[in-house]
Amino acid sequence: MTTMTATRTPYDELAHISRSASLLGGTAGLLGWDQEVMMPPGGLEYRSLQLAQLARLQHQTFTDERVGDLLAECEADAGVTDDPDSATAVNVRELRRDYDRQTRLPAELVEEEAKLASLGQHIWQEARRKSDFTTFRPLLEKIVDLMRRKAECYGWPDDGEAWDALAEDYEPGCTAKQIEEVFTPLRDRLRTLLQGLMGSSTKPPNTFNELPLDLGRQRRFVRGIAEAIGFDFDRGRLDISTHPFCSGSHCNDVRLTTRFHECNVNDALGSTMHEAGHGIYEQGLLTEHVGTPMGSAVSLGIHESQSRMWENQVGRSHAFWKWAHPKLREFFGSAANGVDLETAYGGANIVTPGFIRVEADEATYNMHIMIRFELERAILRGDLEVGDIPEVWNAKYRDYLGIDVPDDARGCLQDIHWSMAAMGYFPTYTLGNLYCAQFFETAMDQIPGLEAQFERGKFGDLKQWLNENIHAHGRRYRAADLCEHVTGKPLSADPLMRHLEGKLRPLYGL
Repeated sequence: MTTMTATRTPYDELAHISRSASLLGGTAGLLGWDQEVMMPPGGLEYRSLQLAQLARLQHQTFTDERVGDLLAECEADAGVTDDPDSATAVNVRELRRDYDRQTRLPAELVEEEAKLASLGQHIWQEARRKSDFTTFRPLLEKIVDLMRRKAECYGWPDDGEAWDALAEDYEPGCTAKQIEEVFTPLRDRLRTLLQGLMGSSTKPPNTFNELPLDLGRQRRFVRGIAEAIGFDFDRGRLDISTHPFCSGSHCNDVRLTTRFHECNVNDALGSTMHEAGHGIYEQGLLTEHVGTPMGSAVSLGIHESQSRMWENQVGRSHAFWKWAHPKLREFFGSAANGVDLETAYGGANIVTPGFIRVEADEATYNMHIMIRFELERAILRGDLEVGDIPEVWNAKYRDYLGIDVPDDARGCLQDIHWSMAAMGYFPTYTLGNLYCAQFFETAMDQIPGLEAQFERGKFGDLKQWLNENIHAHGRRYRAADLCEHVTGKPLSADPLMRHLEGKLRPLYGL
């Protein structure tokens, strides 16, 4: 670690170190994107070593004792921390949190995690292709062991559990007990809605989702939609991967991926709008704060709120399809004949309990998350052995969604997260849905004629509202505090249920 230069204040030096560590993390992010999108299979072993080395260097950069000294100096400087909402005070507060957590992790564990995650993604892909959990099991057992050791390093309160320690990396302040308290009543309300929808004799037509459409035209179609809603392709790109994701190194280099099926353009459209929502958030972070907490996202729950808003509140709305429907003929020609507006809109909102989370409709999606959370919690507690995951997974799908999982590929091997050594992550998806609905209700109140704008393909006012009210704040507020700051109310399931019931019940004749 270099010593502080004569021209740098303690705060300037701290920010410099934060940006240096961020450069290493951003480089690792690009290597991870390359591994999923471009890298030849033969590069895997060496890539895992590259990522492990970068992880170690980033960890060492940020956990140097000098960082602790600089934090203490900044915390004692009233000029830096007097205004708790100022950029300097936010950066010091959040860097202190990050430093205290990172210094609890041995460098060897950080390096081991990066290596396992790189190898794990490849082994998971192969296991999923073969639909064979036994191929993935040995590596997953190593990852679970590492996750338990990582949680032990972090520690947790006496009334908490290991899951809480890991969740802090994704949703600061979130605990398993809090998630359980939110999920239990939400699950009951969703079950009631689903029973009504599934029992109705009126259902939207599925014609649109069975229509074979040229994959090249699909790719041009979804790219055009991503651009229309505000993703800047001068600062980002769109590629194909097994599991859609958003990555990159900073707000001016954002990488999206999606996937395509010949007979389900809605899957590609939903995935692309979802990842573009993540990308719009990343591009909305302030350039002058790159590499510091003020230039970083609040939490994964808030990040997910942005992706789900564009995918669902916008992309599945009647107003959106009134604008997008004519584009089907523009991009697909006569292949789109017979798909009228109501067929396209209804096809985007069909509710069908299914196996695949990323293909799930809005009403069933959160059930997938609840299942994963319960399994993950049991694994970390030691109540569930890794080898028993397929059996328990399948039993929960019968209980929650009333379906029998046919194989591992459509069961416990469908998600990439565990292969990435990401545990404590899944509930952020449902939190994102809750935040999203509450934010969107507020935006509708504050932006006159918003749905009418969607009908004309005008999405700039919503994007600007999100830029100003959410993106520009970086990590100034915790997720729950940001929700109250923006909406004036604590997080509630009511906006989400109003959204789902208000749209789906009429479609199903209820």
